[in-house]
Amino acid sequence: MRSRCIFSLILMLLLINNINAQKVAVVLSGGGAKGVCHIGLLKALEENDIPIDYIMGTSMGAIIGGLYAAGYTPAEMEQLVTSSVFQKWADGQIGEDYYHYYKKEDPNAGWFKLRFNYAQKLQTRIPTNIISPFEMDYQFMEVFAAASAACHYNYDSLYIPFRCVASDIYLNKPYIPDTGCLGTIVRASMTFPFYFKPIKIDGRLMFDGGMYNNFPIDVAVNTFHADVIIGSKAAADDVRPESDDIISQLENMLMTKTLYEIPKGKKGLVVKPKLISVDVTDFRFSRALIDSGYSAAIRLLDSIKGLVQKRQSIEARDNARNIFRNRKPDLYIDSVIVRGLNPAQSEYVRIILNHKSKEKMIGDYKTDYFRLIADDRIKYVFPQLRFNKYTGYFNLLLDVQTSESFEVDFGGNISSSATNELFVQLQYNHLGRYATSFLVNSYFGRFYSSARIKGRVDFPSETPYFIEGDYVYNYFDFFKSNSYFIEDKTPSFLLKSESFMRGALGLPVTTNGVLKLGINIGENTDKYYHTNFIQRNDTLDRTDFRYAGANMMVEFNSFNRKQYPTAGSRFKAGIRFVSGRENHYPGSTSIIKDQSERNYSFFMIDMMYDNYFQQIGPLKLGMYGELLISNMDFSTNYTASVLAMPQFSPILAAQMLFLPKFRSPNSVAIGSKNLFQITRRLDIRMEGYVYQPLREVVSTAVQTAAYRKYFSDRFFMGSMAFVYDSYFGPVSLSVNYFDKETESWSILFNIGYTLFNPTSR
Repeated sequence: MRSRCIFSLILMLLLINNINAQKVAVVLSGGGAKGVCHIGLLKALEENDIPIDYIMGTSMGAIIGGLYAAGYTPAEMEQLVTSSVFQKWADGQIGEDYYHYYKKEDPNAGWFKLRFNYAQKLQTRIPTNIISPFEMDYQFMEVFAAASAACHYNYDSLYIPFRCVASDIYLNKPYIPDTGCLGTIVRASMTFPFYFKPIKIDGRLMFDGGMYNNFPIDVAVNTFHADVIIGSKAAADDVRPESDDIISQLENMLMTKTLYEIPKGKKGLVVKPKLISVDVTDFRFSRALIDSGYSAAIRLLDSIKGLVQKRQSIEARDNARNIFRNRKPDLYIDSVIVRGLNPAQSEYVRIILNHKSKEKMIGDYKTDYFRLIADDRIKYVFPQLRFNKYTGYFNLLLDVQTSESFEVDFGGNISSSATNELFVQLQYNHLGRYATSFLVNSYFGRFYSSARIKGRVDFPSETPYFIEGDYVYNYFDFFKSNSYFIEDKTPSFLLKSESFMRGALGLPVTTNGVLKLGINIGENTDKYYHTNFIQRNDTLDRTDFRYAGANMMVEFNSFNRKQYPTAGSRFKAGIRFVSGRENHYPGSTSIIKDQSERNYSFFMIDMMYDNYFQQIGPLKLGMYGELLISNMDFSTNYTASVLAMPQFSPILAAQMLFLPKFRSPNSVAIGSKNLFQITRRLDIRMEGYVYQPLREVVSTAVQTAAYRKYFSDRFFMGSMAFVYDSYFGPVSLSVNYFDKETESWSILFNIGYTLFNPTSR
C-alpha cells in the first residue's frame, strides 16, 4: 500500500513537471495592415492565462511580435496602432511639428525627378519606395531602442524570446538573426518591396520576410523546439493577380506560397480571423481587425486550453513584464556618430543636430533630426541607437546618404482648356560646410511661359538662416482661355510679361514657418486691347513699369500636398513698398492718343489664411480668408489699372483667367472649403467664396478707371471638383462659377499641376 502511494506521488510529480516544462510558441504571419489582428489573439491569450514562451513573426507579425517581446501589453499596442500617429508613420507623413517648411523649395509643376551625378550617365531609376521612410525609421528606433539595450542585444533575453524573418535578396534566402538592434530587424522584416525603402544589415539589402517565409513556424520547431504552437494568419488566401492591381502582381511574383498549417507530429492550431480587405498601409480599420482576431481566438479557446495545460496568472505575467521594463535605460544620448560623409559634410550634420558634449534625451534631437531630413541634399538617413554600457548612455548612429548632385524635374499640366503646359527644371545641389543649390527651369505653353534662375545657400547654426537670389521671367497670354476641347482662334487680347531680380534673407519661424526680408528690381510690360472687337490692323496699347522695392513676408504652411491639400493649414502675411516709373504707349483701340510717363510709389499689406480645421467622418471642413490693403493709384487707363492689381484666385480655374471683377487694391474675401473623402486618394471638393472690394473699379466712357461707392457691390466665386491624387499629381474635373463675369460658368478637366514661378504682382 505504501509503495503504491509513493508510486502515485512520483507519477503526479512527473506529470506536474511535464506540464510546467511545456513550452508555447506564438507564430504571427505577415499581412500588411490586417496583421494588427494579432493583437486580438495576444489579448485573448493573456485574459485566459495562456502562457507565451516564445514569439515570432514576419512583416506586420514582426512588428506585433517585436512590440510584445519588448514588453508592450496588448492594450498598449492597440492604443498605438489605432492612433492617427501610427497611420501617419505608415503613410510616411512627417508631423506638423517637424515639417521645417523653411527648407522647402517653392512648389513647381514637376511630376517626377531623375537624379544623377556628373560622372554618371543620365538614366531613369525606378523609385525603390512609394512611402517616405523617415518617420517610420525614427519611430522604430525610438520604440525598440530601450528594449534592445535591456536584453543586451540578445533576442533570447527579451521579455519573451523573439525571432523575425527578413529576406536577404543578395543571398536569396531568409535572414533570421538572434542578436542586434531590435528596431532594425523589425524594420527590415516589414519592408514590402516598392512600398518601403530597403535597409542594409551587415552591408546587405533586406526586404520583407514574406518573400521567403511569411509564417515562420519552422523557427518555432527548429530553433525553440516548442511543444505547442499557436499560429495567427492575417495574410490573404492566394489569389490570381489582377491586370490593374500592381500589389496583387507583386505579391504573386515576389512572395513565396505559404502553407498556414501546423506541421505533422506537432501540437498546435492556427487562428484564422475573418478579415476585411484593406490596403497594405491602411490602418483606419485597426480596431475592427483587432476585434476580429480576438473573436477568432475566443472561438478556439477550448481547443487552446486543451493543448496548453499550464497557466500563467496576470500577477505573474505583470511581474515578469515589469522586471524587464525596469531594465530599460532612459534614452539619453552623449555622442553622435555620422557615417557615409566626408569631414565637411559630417560637420554640417553635427551643426544641424546642435550636438554638444552634454547628454540629451532622444526627444531633444527630434526637431533637429527632421530639419536634417528636410534638406534636399540629404537623400536618406537611417538612424540607430546603440547603448554604451561603459558610459551608461546611447550613441546615435546615423548612416547618411547624400543626394545625387543633379536632378531633373519633368511635369506640367494637361487641360481641357487651352492652358496646357510643359515644365522642366535642372537643379544642382552641393553639401559641404554649407548647403548650396542652383536651379534653372522653364514652363512652355500658350497661356503661360516662364524661365527662372535661382541660387541658395543654407548656413547651419543654432539659429539657421539662408540667403537666396533669383531672376524670373513670366509671360501670360490671356486669350479666350475658357474655351474647351477645341482650339480657340480668337486673337490674343491681353499679354502680360514681367522680368525681375530679387534677393532675400530667410529665417525659420517655428518648424512650419519662414520669415523673408527681400529687395527686388524689375520691369512689367502689359499689352492689351480696349475692346474684343478687333480688326487685323489694330495695334495693342502698351504700359511699362520699371521699379525697385523692398518687402517682408512671413508664412506658415503645413499642407500635406502642394496642390489640392486635404490636411494642414497655411497663413501668409506680407508688406512691401514699390517705387518706379510708368510709361504708356497707346494703341489703335485707345481713346487716349498721347504717350505719357509718371513716377509713383505705393505700399501693400496682404494676408491670407487657409485651413482644414475639423473632420466629421469622411467630411472635412475648412475656411479661407484674404485681406488686401494698399494705396495703389490708377494707371493711365482702366485696363492698365486692373492689370496692375492683384487678382483673387483661390480656385484653380481662376488662376487661368483674367477676372476684372475680382481685382481691387483694397479688398476682403472669405470662403468655405469642404471636402468629402471617398477613398484615401479620391475626394469631392466644394468651395464657395465672397469677394468684397472696398470700392469696385469700373471703366469710364473715356477708358479711364474710377471707383464706385464704398461696398457698393460684392462678387461670388465657387467650384465643385472631383480630385484624384495620383502618384504623379492630381487629376481633377471641376465645375466653376464666377459672379457677373462675361462667361460665369466653366468646366475644367486637368491632369497635373497648375503652378507657376513667383510673380512680381
